[in-house]
Amino acid sequence: MTTRLTADEEMTAALARMLAATARPGDTILLDGPVGAGKTHFARAFIRARQGDAAEEVPSPTFTLVQTYDDPMGTEIWHADLYRLSDPSELEELGLDEAMEDAICLIEWPDRMEALPEGALTVSIVDGDGPETRRIALIGGDAARAAERARFVGTAGWAAARVLPLAGDASARRYFRLVHGGDSAVLMDDPAGDCARFAAMTDWLRAHGFGAPEILAADPAAGLLLVEDLGDDLVARVLETRPGMAPAIYERITDLLVDLHRQPVPDFVNPLDGAALADQVGLFAEWYPQAAGASDQAAQAIAPIIARLHAELAADTPPALSLRDFHAENLIWRGTAPLGLIDYQDAVACHPAYDLVSALQDARRNVAPAIEAACIARYLAATGLDEERFRAAYALLGAQRNLRIMGIFTRLCLRDGKTRYLEFMPRVWGHIRRDLSHPALAPLAEVIATLPAPDAAIIERIRRQCAR
Repeated sequence: MTTRLTADEEMTAALARMLAATARPGDTILLDGPVGAGKTHFARAFIRARQGDAAEEVPSPTFTLVQTYDDPMGTEIWHADLYRLSDPSELEELGLDEAMEDAICLIEWPDRMEALPEGALTVSIVDGDGPETRRIALIGGDAARAAERARFVGTAGWAAARVLPLAGDASARRYFRLVHGGDSAVLMDDPAGDCARFAAMTDWLRAHGFGAPEILAADPAAGLLLVEDLGDDLVARVLETRPGMAPAIYERITDLLVDLHRQPVPDFVNPLDGAALADQVGLFAEWYPQAAGASDQAAQAIAPIIARLHAELAADTPPALSLRDFHAENLIWRGTAPLGLIDYQDAVACHPAYDLVSALQDARRNVAPAIEAACIARYLAATGLDEERFRAAYALLGAQRNLRIMGIFTRLCLRDGKTRYLEFMPRVWGHIRRDLSHPALAPLAEVIATLPAPDAAIIERIRRQCAR
């Protein structure tokens, strides 16, 4: 597939910086085009973007043929200009073939090579219709999406920004920090089409005084948003570096939910009722039992039990707004300012215990039982909900949510080749066992008791089935 765009010098550099943000060791970019087309201009922007504050001068390697650069992002960059190459066999002397295995290589005049490297991204640059424009064609890699991102940041006035990848999640969404001068912003790239929902939820949260980021620019049709940068102090990191703050932080989280649940539920969010919860938990039966070496027959009973128990234990409580992925990785500590919120495009209307479970039964970190108990009591005292029924619903929603997470983690390994989530399985299973100890969940506990727990042997069994 070929992606084409018209670009001036600024946009050419913006495209280079966007590709630099996602380049990995072993990636090769072939820079094709006539003399003066802008190949070295592209390479210079790419290398400086990777090096950041440590950026070196980037001369054209026309006479040296190859110039190498240290890469603070963890590899080495080779910039080759093969215009003066007299024979392809000289490439072996240069060491370029070996470099392409584990370095990032930018190669001008790739037509001098005997054979083009497999899997390389080709960036072809030729003169455009005007004196300051170029026509660029990209073939391979993440070309189309990178071009969309470059176009968007250029339109938003951030073309000159350095682009740094931010940690993503289990979805197809990607996040980047744009840095220019003393300013920064976050680029959200969501090809799945959730940007409109994120924007609507952002507007609602900000209008009600919650700490959602300001939207600086938006192209929902392209799946791109530029939002305020709330900083790097994820609650997860604060808890890791300052564990003594955990009680106070979780009190703040609980109070946020109390305030959120006092607001009328916006009319544009979907319900997460008993039927929907039962449907979601089907991921567990679909992926985990067979991956763990068991039959999925017993697990098929889980969804109907969830639906029935929800009708008995939770359906009579008015739904509240739930941000869904409400946990320490998606909350930003800002001192006395409201907690920063991210990743809430999947917000729904459901039982008010759902987000409390999400925060207190975290798949990625342990929350002290005393903190969990104190937060539940704090929430009940503030809301006046019936304690017995709330605790039963809390256990049910915890079991449902954690079983679904087990299914998702298994799928991420088997289908998507992502194994890092397997290490969280024992903790998630521990949450399930504690939830199932509630007497009201006895029918569900009987089914789960027939299935193998994710001990070291089961996790290794799942890992061996990982998609590559």
